[in-house]
Amino acid sequence: MCNQVVFIELCSGRVAILTHQNLKVPTLKEMVDSLKKKQNPFGIIYGWFLAKVANQLEVFPGAEFRVAFDEAMKYGGKVVLGDRPIQITLRRTWAKMPVWHKTKLLTSLFFQSLFLPSASVLNKMLKEMNDSDMLTLVVQEMSKRFPTLMETLVHERDQYMSSTLLRVSKESRSVVAVVGKGHLKGIKEHWQQPIDLAKLMEMPSHKPRITVKRIVGTLGAGVAVAAIVGGLFFSRKK
Repeated sequence: MCNQVVFIELCSGRVAILTHQNLKVPTLKEMVDSLKKKQNPFGIIYGWFLAKVANQLEVFPGAEFRVAFDEAMKYGGKVVLGDRPIQITLRRTWAKMPVWHKTKLLTSLFFQSLFLPSASVLNKMLKEMNDSDMLTLVVQEMSKRFPTLMETLVHERDQYMSSTLLRVSKESRSVVAVVGKGHLKGIKEHWQQPIDLAKLMEMPSHKPRITVKRIVGTLGAGVAVAAIVGGLFFSRKK
C-alpha cells in the first residue's frame, strides 16, 4: 500500500496548471486556428471566458492544486490526478446540447466575456455562494439557461472523482484530497454508491454539426449587431 497520497481535481489534460503562474487569454486568431484543428468549440470559448474572468479577478484557477502538488513533492507523497479527462467532459457536454443551444451558448459566452462585471461584483458573487468555487459559479450561472451543463461539467465529474477517490483510499494508508468547493457535496453524496464508470467515460461520435464557418459567422454577426446598437446608442447621447 502507498503511504501518502495527494488526490487532486485535475487530469493529464489540465496538468499544466501545476506549473503555469498566469492564465493567458487566447487571441481571436488563436481561437479560430484551434477551431480549424477541430478542437472542441465549447472548450475553446469556455476556456477563453474563464481566462477573462480569472484576469478580471486577478486570480489563477487551480492555485490550490499547485500548492498541494508542491507539498506532496516536498514530503515525497504520490500525486493522483483524479478528475475525468477534460476532452471527454467537453465532448460529452457538447454532444448533449441541441444545436440551437450550442449556437446560443457560444454567442452568450463571447458577449459576457466582453462585458464582465467588475472584480468587486464578481468577488461579491463568490462570497454569496460560499459553497462554490469560481468555475462552479460560472457553470451554475450558465446552467440557468443551459441545464445540461451542470450534468456533464459538475455532476458526472462528482461521480467520477468519488469513485476514483474511494479506490485510491482503499489502496493507500493516508489520502489527502484537494478539490474545488463546488464538488464537495456531490463527492460525498456518491461516496460508496454504485457508479458506472464505463458510462461516464463514453465518448460521443465525433461528427460536428456546427462548422467553423458557421461559428465564426454567428459570432461575427453578433459583433456587427453589437457595433450597430452601440453606435446608435452613443450617437443619441451626443
